[in-house]
Amino acid sequence: MTDKQVTLDGNEAAAYVAFKTNEVIAIYPITPSSPMGEFADAWSATNEKNIWGMTPMVREMQSEGGAAGAVHGTLQAGSLTTTFTASQGLLLMIPNMFKIAGELTSTVFHIAARTVATHALSIFGDHSDVMATRSTGWAMLFAGSVQEVMDFALISQASTLETRVPFLHVFDGFRTSHEVMKIEKLTEDQIRAIIDEELVIAHRNRALTPDRPVVRGTAQNPDVFFQSRERANPYYLKTPAAVEQIMKKFAAVTGREYRLFDYSGAPDADRVIVMMGSGSETVEETVNHLVARGEKVGLVKVRLYRPFSAERLLAAIPATARTIAVLDRTKEPGAAGEPLYQDVVTAISEAVMAGASPFNQQPRVIGGRYGLASKEFTPAMVKAVFDEAGKPRPKNHFSVGIIDDVTFTSLSYDPGFNIEPADEVRALFWGLGSDGTVSANKNSIKIIGEETPNYAQGYFVYDSKKAGAVTVSHLRFGSRPIKSAYLIQRAGFVAVHQFDFLERYSVLDAAEEGAILLLNAPYPTEEVWDRLPHSAQKQIISKRLKVYVINGYSVAKEAGMGSRINTIMQTCFFAISGVLPREEAIESIKKSIKKTYGNRGPAIVQQNFKAVDSALAHLHEVRVPELLTGSNGAQPLVPDHAPRFVREVTAQILAGRGDELPVSALPDDGTYPSGTAQWEKRNIALEVPVWEEDLCIQCGKCVMVCPHSTIRAKVFDAGALEGAPEGFKHMPAKWREFQNQLYTIQVAVEDCTGCRLCVEVCPAKDKSQAARKALNMHPQRPLREHGQKTWDYFLKIPEVNRTGQLRFNTIKNVQLLQPLFEFSGACAGCGETPYIKLLTQLFGDRAVIANATGCSSIYGGNLPTTPYTVNSEGRGPAWSNSLFEDNAEFGLGMRMALDHQNLYARELVERLRGQIGDALANSLLKVDQTTEDGINIQRQCVAALRAKLNDRDGLEVRDLLTVSDSLVKRSVWIVGGDGWAYDIGYGGLDHVLASGLNVNILVLDTEVYSNTGGQASKATPLGAVAKFASGGKPTRKKDLGITAMRYGDVYIAQVAMGANDLHTVKAFIEAEAHDGPSLIIAYSHCIAHGIDMSKGMHQQKLAVESGYWPLYRYDPAHAREGKNPFQLDSHDPTVALKDYMYTEGRFRILQQSHPESARVMLEQARLAVQERWESYKKLAGV
Repeated sequence: MTDKQVTLDGNEAAAYVAFKTNEVIAIYPITPSSPMGEFADAWSATNEKNIWGMTPMVREMQSEGGAAGAVHGTLQAGSLTTTFTASQGLLLMIPNMFKIAGELTSTVFHIAARTVATHALSIFGDHSDVMATRSTGWAMLFAGSVQEVMDFALISQASTLETRVPFLHVFDGFRTSHEVMKIEKLTEDQIRAIIDEELVIAHRNRALTPDRPVVRGTAQNPDVFFQSRERANPYYLKTPAAVEQIMKKFAAVTGREYRLFDYSGAPDADRVIVMMGSGSETVEETVNHLVARGEKVGLVKVRLYRPFSAERLLAAIPATARTIAVLDRTKEPGAAGEPLYQDVVTAISEAVMAGASPFNQQPRVIGGRYGLASKEFTPAMVKAVFDEAGKPRPKNHFSVGIIDDVTFTSLSYDPGFNIEPADEVRALFWGLGSDGTVSANKNSIKIIGEETPNYAQGYFVYDSKKAGAVTVSHLRFGSRPIKSAYLIQRAGFVAVHQFDFLERYSVLDAAEEGAILLLNAPYPTEEVWDRLPHSAQKQIISKRLKVYVINGYSVAKEAGMGSRINTIMQTCFFAISGVLPREEAIESIKKSIKKTYGNRGPAIVQQNFKAVDSALAHLHEVRVPELLTGSNGAQPLVPDHAPRFVREVTAQILAGRGDELPVSALPDDGTYPSGTAQWEKRNIALEVPVWEEDLCIQCGKCVMVCPHSTIRAKVFDAGALEGAPEGFKHMPAKWREFQNQLYTIQVAVEDCTGCRLCVEVCPAKDKSQAARKALNMHPQRPLREHGQKTWDYFLKIPEVNRTGQLRFNTIKNVQLLQPLFEFSGACAGCGETPYIKLLTQLFGDRAVIANATGCSSIYGGNLPTTPYTVNSEGRGPAWSNSLFEDNAEFGLGMRMALDHQNLYARELVERLRGQIGDALANSLLKVDQTTEDGINIQRQCVAALRAKLNDRDGLEVRDLLTVSDSLVKRSVWIVGGDGWAYDIGYGGLDHVLASGLNVNILVLDTEVYSNTGGQASKATPLGAVAKFASGGKPTRKKDLGITAMRYGDVYIAQVAMGANDLHTVKAFIEAEAHDGPSLIIAYSHCIAHGIDMSKGMHQQKLAVESGYWPLYRYDPAHAREGKNPFQLDSHDPTVALKDYMYTEGRFRILQQSHPESARVMLEQARLAVQERWESYKKLAGV
């Protein structure tokens, strides 16, 4: 290994060069490009230097549009500037991109190409975002591997300075951005050799300066605009040649050669694929395999896509080509073909028309789509394309990788076709999100890459669930460079870190004969075999797998690491695989632990060391018998009584077989049914709460805080116990309204995440046993079977009557309301979801929700299952997500539509009064819907209206029937996080607050961009360390509530459920009742805070008691009554600010790494809290 070889991912490779070759970096987080900004921010915080010996200025903006504007400004002022983005973020930059290109300004934007949201959002990779920018005038250079990302980042930078044409440096999101590879690192000397200093000086000399004043950005008229646009033509015409020369210069400096169009394959190929991006690596590997078998096939890798050099493309394709298959990683509905296909067709057609065709005979050109949203693209699919190209009449405008049984575009392929090298080591690791498996494997790849001469590759598959999702790590290493940009198909090592996965997923399908299987099992070694499902036993026997087992959770618990088993399983992997000598491997693991966890303090490091040291003593081999044992047959993922869509579609996705679903199985417009999360049954909790009815005081606090709606309460008649399963717990109900009735608390054992919040908030304790409460945690597995029965029975008990005499304005009463948000994919102990659950308990049966993109949209609307559900009458929240930046306006649009429909319905009732009857018409128009009783009466009136008009004809009758539901009051909620409300969506939010319309806005304030990984927002407090604020945030948190108060007619509340749950309930009820805009700012603890999530509600309490998070309500109704509208609902601080801050890692980490900065910021924060508290007291008149 040379000193230039490093192991890193595509994002780090791009960020490294961008940091070295720029002076200002404007950033904003969006998956999968966010890590580039994180690297740049971290390097800037530690004063790393660029090639000019200066530390680049890194600044986070409020949106991608803001980042593009900042880049435009810094470029005009003469600084070398860059940014990183993807998907919708890139689209927000388009207006500035037109300007930057039109002004011939040198810059490079680094793009981790990602799907643009259409019928659904997808965080995964394809080229739909960059293809949407084709008309902006930017050059596009596509990288296909991590090595190319580093190299092309530099080639792009040099090219933009040479040509004055701005560049997009594009690489595939996730497949390349997050793939970890061993590559050759560019040195600073190599970078300096490629960057022409004279061109840098020329760029600076074009800066706007009052010493040489000019005017740019004029407004032009028809007389000169056209000519001006054509004036830039020479710059674009010379760009391909300029990039070509820089590539030659790069080859001379580094030894790595690239061309604008790189050909590989048979020199006399008759079938050629033309494509760009990571898929070209897979095609090249397949071409080499097929050529070795005698097939005449080839590949053209498109490097420089814009400006498109037809001349160089044609020169790259062998003259013998008879069929050219062009593959696009995007879809353009309604177009004659996808972009690259059209470019190739045009290039060949124009050459033919000019009499300059280089081909022996006119080739046929066919086009196809592949890999949308990171859909797998394998050698088998490549072979299918070549096979199709070899047919006399090949299919055009095809798709590959899916089954299209609607328009029949897809090519069939042989999934058994495999070309993975026999001398390559391949390992699969099945883990659970947040258990550390991915982090450990990233460290393993670095260890292998840096401690051995082997080449190494790591790729990690996970969905969008916030935690608790399946993760699959794919590790390859061998003596030759690795080009396999696809998932492992045959593995010599398979680790299953969650025993239940053996029952739910086909985890052993990829295991090759004689492979090693490592299990994390909660059973003694001698019991493990009998506990395996028959399907697993069959494969182990037939494939002759060697099986090892460890109880990783037991080892982790003993080491004080909770449920994080990553270093334990990593140690076992190295011990079993023999990749490194055992002692050397352990030493390397401990080095990586120090590097990874050193900033969290020595205690965390020592816990990990202890886990490593004790792991091997608990690792045992399992004896594999010749015959199946036990009775563990496969259980269906969903029951037979589940809805048809769930059985036929959802179940397939849950089983990991979503790729096999045909086009016809899926909705055509992205509309999915509600209430599907109830069928998932993830069983991810190690422990779940058990109710001790003898201690319970029926306060409802446990139900209130449960993030996943898995602990619930009901009051019922004794007669409902008939047929109840044995051991169904209950006790006399303690309500005046429910005399002689029974009360029960039940837990959805299979859906619970084991977060412990309910146990922590439970106030009922056993006086004789201090540790025993009314809720106590017990191992989940022994409770599972009985828990299924009791939960199913519990659900059959009728829900509480919402229109009776009980008022739902106390915690005790609210606990009885059915949540219409359940079993989401949010993190265990999530601080956001209890607020959403409360919203659905109070108003869910008439709620319409506009949800900003972010955590709440991902756990709220991510396939395969969704948590919003319905009541027994089929009513529940109607939910939709538009974008990140427009959610306030999106919700306002919903309100406007509902208001118009209501007005129209009322008008039609008047017009049709003769057919409806005066009594019913008057009721429909005059019912008071400010109460549950009134809403129920109105629903009855609407039902009567529909019954009366259903058999009548007439346009107005039909119109009234379609809008009659709008006569029932709708509750519109606009929901999102602080990244949306404080930053990217603030302009729209402010407009909505000023609108006067009746919308309710819920801001789930985690004080970071939680969904993209914990980057700072304007809600991030002073002194907190977050991504994009590595040195601690130097500015105060924005006071959103005070800003909104200036309008005077907005109801505003700042709440923290963990500090005062009753205050939270009151705020929600008052906000919804307010006839106008309302704003609730809800403190939401988060894993990004660096806390024990089971203590989340306690952290909320500390935030309030320290004065950091004052509780208040601002009610305009009070002002109209001559009262003070501002009510301060929390008391003077009783906890020192540091005693709150330093219980959280986000503050503590700065104290450990930069104690003096931490001390200064703590004092600034204390003064800011004191100042704000005093100002609030003045507002409250106290």
